[in-house]
Amino acid sequence: MKNIAPPLKRRLASMLYESLLLFGVLFIAGWLFSTLLQQRHALYLRHAQQVWLLFVLGAYFVWFWTHGGQTLAMKTWHIRLVGVDGKPVTVWRAILRYLLAWLWFLPGLAVAWALHAHTWTLVLIPVANMIAWALATYLDPQRQFLHDRFAGTRLVVSPPLVKPKKPASVAPQ
Repeated sequence: MKNIAPPLKRRLASMLYESLLLFGVLFIAGWLFSTLLQQRHALYLRHAQQVWLLFVLGAYFVWFWTHGGQTLAMKTWHIRLVGVDGKPVTVWRAILRYLLAWLWFLPGLAVAWALHAHTWTLVLIPVANMIAWALATYLDPQRQFLHDRFAGTRLVVSPPLVKPKKPASVAPQ
């Protein structure tokens, strides 16, 4: 297996698919939270629920990245997360990558908040941040995302698994 980075289009497609899967994961986690704590109003325990969902999201990614290096979306798009040495990712490195991946969103949201953005600028500023973050891969000689570079991880192409062929059965005589 060569350690080449998957194309940006494939990584973004994987992220889009991942967001669909995460909708279900976060829906169930939110339902469990609100049911178990008898949340009757959306603002009741809102911050606690946000922390819970942040934890669930982190647990999801850290678990998959440390147990095979792939989430379901990454398996579908043949992408694997490894350390810069090509070895499996440790728990601490996976946690660091998860936290650094929030840089896709947080700087743009912080700027929008600081500028008291509203209407279309509330969307435009964070989207511009995400586009800049994605395009930063072209500044990296190995075409890795910035958060991968900072976390000491890398995304590589993972060839599809080939199922072994069953031996031809011998017909009884």
